[in-house]
Amino acid sequence: MTSQGGRMDGLEQSLPAIAGINNTYGQCQTSMAAPYPALEERKPISHVRRTFCLFVTFDLLFVSLLWIIELNTKDGIEKSLKDEIVCYDFRTSFFDIFFLAVFRFLVLLLCYAVLRLRHWWAIAVTTLITSGFLIVKVILLIQFQTRGAFGYVLPIVSFILVWLETWFLDFKVLIQEAEDERLFQAPQTVFGGPSLLYPSAVSEGQFYSPPESLAGSEDELEEEGAGRVAATPQEKEYVRQGREAMGVLEQILRQEEYWKLEKEDGTDAVYSFEIPYHGKSFILKAFLECAAELVYQEVILQPEKMAMWNRTIAACQVLQRVDDNTLVTYDVSAGAAGGVISARDFVNVRRIERRKEMYVSSGMSTVHDSRPPVKKYIRGENGPGGFVVMKSVRNPSVCTFIWILNTDLKGRLPRYLIHQSLSATMLEFMSHLRQRVRGMGETVHQ
Repeated sequence: MTSQGGRMDGLEQSLPAIAGINNTYGQCQTSMAAPYPALEERKPISHVRRTFCLFVTFDLLFVSLLWIIELNTKDGIEKSLKDEIVCYDFRTSFFDIFFLAVFRFLVLLLCYAVLRLRHWWAIAVTTLITSGFLIVKVILLIQFQTRGAFGYVLPIVSFILVWLETWFLDFKVLIQEAEDERLFQAPQTVFGGPSLLYPSAVSEGQFYSPPESLAGSEDELEEEGAGRVAATPQEKEYVRQGREAMGVLEQILRQEEYWKLEKEDGTDAVYSFEIPYHGKSFILKAFLECAAELVYQEVILQPEKMAMWNRTIAACQVLQRVDDNTLVTYDVSAGAAGGVISARDFVNVRRIERRKEMYVSSGMSTVHDSRPPVKKYIRGENGPGGFVVMKSVRNPSVCTFIWILNTDLKGRLPRYLIHQSLSATMLEFMSHLRQRVRGMGETVHQ
């Protein structure tokens, strides 16, 4: 055990010496809230709902146009109108199909434009009535031989349009508005909700951090560490991105009660959480029977060695060490979902912080001149996320591991497939990590 402690001390020397303590937790909250711009006011009617209303109007106008053309193909529009309306015959008239279009137009605009209904029952009624009427008219009674081509066109077009309206409302309008509603309400949750991982107030000296300076000052990035510092504008941008990712990660940790359980595997659990402006994040939380320092060494301090034991990663390379807390890495993921999802590559900026009760590594996608996109891989994009290794106060030989993943794999992949794949990949990673720390523990005891 002494050799293990010595090795860990040597590794931790790559981070800056602890030189300061946070004065108040309120200052930390203020700096972390900064990355989120103020939300715009929600519009009375969403863009996708307005598009739906336009499509309903197109339905009425298109059916009306076809009906008028059909009227003009006979003995003149006046006589045809009299035959179709005054002398209405179910087997020969198309006035009822036009009337169905008017019925759909009035009902759907009343419910979804005027009343702004957020349920599918109204369009279900119009679709059921229209489909049933057209099936009865076409199969049982209509005389196609007397109507020419329009005996087929009007019923088929009406049937297709009504089901397109149903699909658009159910799979576009309602889903998109529900997503917008969650994103609109999320900032209140993120910035105002209670904390489970941290108390509401933190006493002075609860955890360590590098010395602080006034937010936005030019000297802030240069005073952070005693060793390597960010010098160029690009390096300072990397540091800023790392801090932004750290702020978002910490806010997610504070909202554990709002995490939604997605999948469980023994003591491991995968949750999801909506982040304003970043979308859905997946959170792996697991209990490990090893010291936090060992996980800190294998996952955070030595990312380039993860490909040796983590089969979900094909390669990891450190491109640049910006300062004592920040580095830029190039990561290639292995294929997933039985090869359905091909390998992706990522360029990430990472920020590492060593605190009293935990080790934290935050990160997000960035760009680097040495690793432009290549044809071999689809370039993915990571939102704010990272790793957290929490020490146990009562038992230093166990720890809690948290992985927050917010990623866009790009490509044309179904969302449900991506979500299932990410949950499975995170649990697989946890299995590989357990095998790694178990093997390291056996090596140390030998």
